[in-house]
Amino acid sequence: MVDIESDGPIPGDYSMIALGAVLVNSTLDKTFFGKLRPISEKYLPDALKISGYSREATLDFDDPLIVMLNFENWIKSITQNQPIFISDNNGFDWMFVCWYCHHFLGRNIFGFSSQNLGSFYKGIVKDTFKNFKHLRKTTHTHHPVDDAKGNAEALLEMIKLHDIKTKL
Repeated sequence: MVDIESDGPIPGDYSMIALGAVLVNSTLDKTFFGKLRPISEKYLPDALKISGYSREATLDFDDPLIVMLNFENWIKSITQNQPIFISDNNGFDWMFVCWYCHHFLGRNIFGFSSQNLGSFYKGIVKDTFKNFKHLRKTTHTHHPVDDAKGNAEALLEMIKLHDIKTKL
């Protein structure tokens, strides 16, 4: 389960400033967190406000190449199969992670696909207007590890409540 924070709406013009992930298993004890230095002069103060970071603070974050290498190595260390990218808003989170992977690493360990947690829930309950967010236990703080953990908790709850067969 992956979550990101950014300083604007699209990668390249704006920057991913924080990346968090959690391995979806019964303990949710394997996590990744990285803070990435901006790659662009452009940023939106309102976008930064959501994450709680100032522009000045982000300028001291880590080199994005190093963070992305560390992320890829973390993914390799926790899975032996093809990893699956899942997030609450995969249209947004995937866009940044995929761009950063290809831009900095020349590859994306997740391949070319992502999964949307909200869509999964809508399919389970057979209602396109239902929302899964009530299944989170961890408060949604806009810290990407907290948010990824809350989403992972929701996925585990969906699996339990709806007796879904899985290889977790």
